[in-house]
Amino acid sequence: MKYLILVPDGAGDENIEKLEGRTPLEAAELTMVNQLAAKGQVGMVKTIPPGVAPGSDAANLSVMGYDPSVYLTGRSPLEAASIGIDMSDTDVAFRTNIITLTGEGDYEDLIITDHSSGDITTGEADQLIQAVNEKFADDKIRFYTGVSYRHCMIVHNGSTDYELTPPHDVLTQRVGDHLPKGEGSEFITNMMKESYEILKDHPVNKDRIARGLNPANTLWIWGQGRKPSLSSFYDKYGIKGTAISAVDLIKGIAICAGLNSVDVEGATGTLHTNFEGKAAAAIREYKDGKDFVYMHLEGPDECSHQGDMEGKIQCLESIDRKVLTPIVEYFRQAGEDFRVLVVPDHRTPLAIRTHSADPVPYVVYDSRKELPEDKNRQFNEKSGAKGQYFDSGYALADFFFEK
Repeated sequence: MKYLILVPDGAGDENIEKLEGRTPLEAAELTMVNQLAAKGQVGMVKTIPPGVAPGSDAANLSVMGYDPSVYLTGRSPLEAASIGIDMSDTDVAFRTNIITLTGEGDYEDLIITDHSSGDITTGEADQLIQAVNEKFADDKIRFYTGVSYRHCMIVHNGSTDYELTPPHDVLTQRVGDHLPKGEGSEFITNMMKESYEILKDHPVNKDRIARGLNPANTLWIWGQGRKPSLSSFYDKYGIKGTAISAVDLIKGIAICAGLNSVDVEGATGTLHTNFEGKAAAAIREYKDGKDFVYMHLEGPDECSHQGDMEGKIQCLESIDRKVLTPIVEYFRQAGEDFRVLVVPDHRTPLAIRTHSADPVPYVVYDSRKELPEDKNRQFNEKSGAKGQYFDSGYALADFFFEK
């Protein structure tokens, strides 16, 4: 038996007037996933527990079978694991975005314009992170380059008792309304302010501005947490697996759970990722003896954060056609029994351009147990609302793996 969990990050949405009251999942042409839905099970699942922020950290832990209220110690420690940072028990990791601020005047009066600095390349970002390290790194603090705009700061013997805001939650808003809060948080605020002076005239940003691109002109620090400790995925489900994602967070969850993690050349976490390469990597993992692939695709979420409706629909269609279709065709041609779960980790409604804790639709298909075909069963919010409801992602994972 082969298992696939395919996660179109942030795919869930709300009814949109420009789409005649439909959601992007309804508007997109999703041939393969809707074929599976017509002979499978659809429903809704609440991936975010009550009282937990609707971040991709909690949501993906949940979908992978882990209760976030038990296992979540913060987003950045999971990303640190992916980068290869060996954290001590007293270290604190912080997610460090390099973002775009616009406007004039004091730092507090600038506007948070782009949480990803126009999807800056990792090569450009590394130059900026090295410039930041030259200023701030010492025996207590160090910055590490991640992927694109997503990076990491480690503070030895640090505290987690700060109120820090994800930049994608406050796009178009004033910096001064969302600066760090909590006892001792001034050092974070001061680094963010000083980083603006370091980065705004950096050659990388001068070049980006000359090319009409958003500059990565400040650090934005958030997502703090201590070293995580996940139980073994194999001990939990008796299945050997691999995660495939362009995002350090997902790679970190995989590493901490004892799963393999595969890097795919050209995988960017955006609309323009290497979809075909991800599908090919999954098929190689199955051929090499893996039972399970956790396929994470960040593009729909990034399009939502940018307010790009057409891009979100295009990304969903590419995932269906270029990722899901070839994997399902491989299963069928190889004569494999297989189960597929397609589920967003959370909603990212275009109207708000950030995450929502509302339930998301899912599809479960089992090649051994096809239901009578019903083309009204589809992968979208309206169809899912008529099906079985799971009150947690980890309950859905247990169901999917027949635990």
